[in-house]
Amino acid sequence: MISTSARLLCILSLGLASSAFAQSPSNPPPPTPASTGAAMPYLQIAGESDVYEVTSSQIAVQRSQNPRVRAFASMLIDHHTKTTNVTLTQAKAAGLVPPPAVLGQGTRAQIDQLYAASPADFDRIYIAQQIPAHEQALAVQTAYAQTGDKAPLRTAATGAIPIIKQHLEHARSLKSGL
Repeated sequence: MISTSARLLCILSLGLASSAFAQSPSNPPPPTPASTGAAMPYLQIAGESDVYEVTSSQIAVQRSQNPRVRAFASMLIDHHTKTTNVTLTQAKAAGLVPPPAVLGQGTRAQIDQLYAASPADFDRIYIAQQIPAHEQALAVQTAYAQTGDKAPLRTAATGAIPIIKQHLEHARSLKSGL
């Protein structure tokens, strides 16, 4: 069995292989209400969200010149790695094998945009991406916590909500300070 860390590295490699560059911040498509109540679509959406957060934040740790942005990015890496691990553990408790978490076209475009950003624009673009990404993650986790079909995953979703709210508030604060 592949470890969670090895799995994340494989997923990140797949997501970073795309070479198309986006010109403006693109937002991942919003989840549909029906997709958030069933375990497997929830796992896909939550998995992509965490992979995007970790990947984009690893880039920010390397590229940002702002210590506050780098600290935020480091926090996101830590927290989203933990939420991934909790979700995977709870999926196993529910008798599920989660699909591999991969970046979709929209999130790959966002990653490409971060790589293409000039040093002067990087922080603004990174934070501009984090706000809608966390709004979407909050909507997905809240919906699944309320209506999800697997109790262990509802527990994971409920636990992720305050973390995501904290990230969203922090991103909004950073945006106003840039």
